[in-house]
Amino acid sequence: MSLKYTMEAMELLDDASASGKMVVDLFKGFEHVEASYQTVAGAEGSTDFIKVVVKGTNGKLTGGNAPSLGIVGRLGGLGARPSRIGFVSDGDGAAAAVSTALKLANMTEKGDRLPGDVYITTHICPNAPTEPHEPVDFMGSPVDILEMNHYEVLPEMDAIISIDTTKGNRIVNHRGIAISPTVKSGWVLKFSDDLIRIMEMTTGELPVTFTVTTQDITPYGNDVYHLNSILQPAVATDAPVVGVAITAKTAVPGCGTGASHEVDVAQAVRYAIEVAKEYTLGNFEFYDVEEFARLEKLYGSMKHLQTLGKGNE
Repeated sequence: MSLKYTMEAMELLDDASASGKMVVDLFKGFEHVEASYQTVAGAEGSTDFIKVVVKGTNGKLTGGNAPSLGIVGRLGGLGARPSRIGFVSDGDGAAAAVSTALKLANMTEKGDRLPGDVYITTHICPNAPTEPHEPVDFMGSPVDILEMNHYEVLPEMDAIISIDTTKGNRIVNHRGIAISPTVKSGWVLKFSDDLIRIMEMTTGELPVTFTVTTQDITPYGNDVYHLNSILQPAVATDAPVVGVAITAKTAVPGCGTGASHEVDVAQAVRYAIEVAKEYTLGNFEFYDVEEFARLEKLYGSMKHLQTLGKGNE
């Protein structure tokens, strides 16, 4: 079911002329869905930020009180044209986000509306730059990470899933998806038992997780190593953030073409949808609220890790 929408989205995005308008046009005619885009120029080109809102039956947009979930498709670009021809591995985050929005939109037409609102954001850039990174090259972006967070991390999001290709490393040696521990307000918290349970259910396999370091939850631009940008949304919000990594057994460059697997992206989509169902029902939180309060009482705030640090403000 999710695979159908994934293939449709990936076919649309595998285009040298891919744009925000092309994505937004997918959502015309859906009664409970709002889609928009905004073109933003940077030092190395421009990109189209898109926002899709799937309204819930008891969502805050209609006066309800159900929690709102954010799903961020994180990437540098869909393509590295003209140096690379075609859709790059790094584009999987956008493909997953658009596919999730498309599936949720179609669910609303079939009578399966979620209780809470779901905000899906990403950006569409078919010709992003590349940049050096160990062990393999990364995709760059026409705009910097702070601008991405401005358009993709919204105050309406009570909790966030950040979906990102995470193949350019030797940390995760598994093909499919993996999840991070919860990150909130500069703290790396324990893994959510419920998010692990949903992963087991949607994949039919033992859960796969990945390591997060202190460096990974600090902002880009502080000249320290980051695994990738999967947890960069966490520097722009106090909402809990969990990374959903689309992974490979080998180190695959973000600018590599022919390296995207529809079934793996669809797995991330299926996972995101099931999380959205349960979270907006109020079945669970991304973190232990009482334990987080105790941590801050015992050790104080860690919000300084959400900044560029001393001397870099």
